[in-house]
Amino acid sequence: MKFYNRENELALLDKIEKLSDGSAQMTFVVGRRRIGKTSLLMKATVDADYIYLFVAKKSEVLLCAEFVEEVKQKLNIPIFGEIKSFKDLFGFLMDLSKNRHFTLIIDEFQEFQSVNPSVYSEMQSIWDLNKEQSKLNLILCGSVYSMMTQIFENSKEPLFGRATQRIHLKAFDIPTLKEILSDYAPPYTHEDLLAFYLFTGGVAKYVELLVHAKAFTFEAMLHEIVAENSLFLEEGKNVLIDEFGKEYGNYFSILSLIASGKTSRVEIESIMEIQTGGFLDRLENEYGLIKKVRPILAKPNSRTLKYRIEDNFLKFWFRFIYQYRSAVEAGNLDYLKEIIRRDYSTFSGPILEKYFVEQLKAQKQYNNIGTYWERNNQNEIDIVAVNDLHKTVLFAEVKRNPNKISIEKLKEKSLVLASQFKDYQFNFMGFSIEKM
Repeated sequence: MKFYNRENELALLDKIEKLSDGSAQMTFVVGRRRIGKTSLLMKATVDADYIYLFVAKKSEVLLCAEFVEEVKQKLNIPIFGEIKSFKDLFGFLMDLSKNRHFTLIIDEFQEFQSVNPSVYSEMQSIWDLNKEQSKLNLILCGSVYSMMTQIFENSKEPLFGRATQRIHLKAFDIPTLKEILSDYAPPYTHEDLLAFYLFTGGVAKYVELLVHAKAFTFEAMLHEIVAENSLFLEEGKNVLIDEFGKEYGNYFSILSLIASGKTSRVEIESIMEIQTGGFLDRLENEYGLIKKVRPILAKPNSRTLKYRIEDNFLKFWFRFIYQYRSAVEAGNLDYLKEIIRRDYSTFSGPILEKYFVEQLKAQKQYNNIGTYWERNNQNEIDIVAVNDLHKTVLFAEVKRNPNKISIEKLKEKSLVLASQFKDYQFNFMGFSIEKM
């Protein structure tokens, strides 16, 4: 598959590379697994003098032996004597960079926590002593979001304040997904686009796997995802086990409940029979996996709230693959496919809402976009978009089937909320799958 999107990130990396020719730069790149961080960095350094080091979970001595060989080969230089610690190797490279400009990429940087946690303080000391004379373009990349932000953004950590740039790589946006489908599956349908968006969430690796399999319809994607030896079946565990550690069972249960529609803390705790406040807080603020949703115009501390999973694929994985893991373990994948087919129409509804919210955000016409409901989930409105500058409010109903949209009912549901917008103009619209 060809390289898509990332123009902004490539431009920033090019700018950083040029700056580093005059003074050392430290950039940390973070993003969930499979999002395309390594591909981005390889694309950005294709014409540069660079070294790529991958931090695997093995002894520091073995890692350094591999790293030394990579440095010798990439920079075409001899290294005399044994280097058995990363401290010595990093010191050597910092010293070398005083007279030679090059890029050093360290991938899965957070894994030094299990290899040798003192690496971070040792790097900080070496960096501080040498950065003024150095011409090193240092890029530190990681996929465990909580650990990477802890390393660079916690004031108690040694590398806090050292990074000169931060790149948070996110999923492909909707125009990019449309471009990919136009390139590989013209003419694609609205249902194809919704399924592609739902199953991949714009995560580069998932997109690439479906493109290589030529899976561009719902049934083709389902066949590829729910198949023996499919990467997708274990993907939730692969992505999140390192994030959660020993308590992953509680986190997985909470995410499974949210994906199944149990979106309030009361509902979650009544089923799990434990206090979940700490887990929910960490899922939102440390791991960035869930988000609090309050009715638009609600106060920030309002207790009227729901939780939602932000990542489309993980929402799908927890709703179906994790929830029905006994069928997966029994090898009864046909059963799982039938469950997904049965519930897909209902499950895809909120994904369709999210799609149109992203489209409205991309238009940059509104300063506040959200949802709305009253007590006991009465008068729910799928999308409310506000432009306070021009004093306009858009109320929108989202349905897969356009025949089920009633603008008159939407106007009735909007009465209480509309009364809070004095002297505003109101627009009422219906968004269906046909408007994707």
